[in-house]
Amino acid sequence: MEITDVKIFAVHEQRVKAYASVVFDDCFIVRDLKIIQGDTKLFVAMPSKKMKDGSYRDTVHPLNNETRYKIETKVLETFEKEHNKKKLE
Repeated sequence: MEITDVKIFAVHEQRVKAYASVVFDDCFIVRDLKIIQGDTKLFVAMPSKKMKDGSYRDTVHPLNNETRYKIETKVLETFEKEHNKKKLE
């Protein structure tokens, strides 16, 4: 499974810096990943929905750390490139 495309959609919220869509193998898309400014670094949160009890549950997520790392690395790399490109404009 390869990540074949990442789209970044910047937002101006306090901790959420952008949303991302990730395409796998040119045939499967996952939308609404969040790029969040944590206390010490940026991280990627998977799409989630609010449950009846007020908690949130991921609607999609990787099943192992290797895949999570691969997705997070590619999304944050793309975010940094887009962010730096905007600074230069």
